[in-house]
Amino acid sequence: MAISELIRKRFIEFIMLRVYDDQYIDRQEEKEILEEGIKRGMGVDEGLSLIRQVAAEKGFVIERVAEESAKKILHQFAVNDGVIDQKEFEDSFALFKDACKGKIHDPALRKRLKRIILDNGWKAKEGGFFSKNKWFSSI
Repeated sequence: MAISELIRKRFIEFIMLRVYDDQYIDRQEEKEILEEGIKRGMGVDEGLSLIRQVAAEKGFVIERVAEESAKKILHQFAVNDGVIDQKEFEDSFALFKDACKGKIHDPALRKRLKRIILDNGWKAKEGGFFSKNKWFSSI
């Protein structure tokens, strides 16, 4: 169902107003924006498309998109040899941090990456049996 140009323009303005302060769209905000789009007669797919379009044009961060990107990177590392080592984790962390444009603090980013790894059943390679380098466990 096509929406009028006026509704589309007002929805875009609504998106920009919602992220005016922090230029970051977390999952809850994304849901609330989509609910507003539905109230205005849009479908979920159309609302998501406009959110992503505005974010791309204005440089806003969408939490879900940043996490999907991190998940793809971690998947590639996990597929390589079956585990994610500390260097691969740190490389993923750097890319995730860059995608979030500093909107999430480092400890929270590390915990999110760890959660992605655990949720997907991937393994992290820590030091050997006698090693004190328990980098993954310490997150």
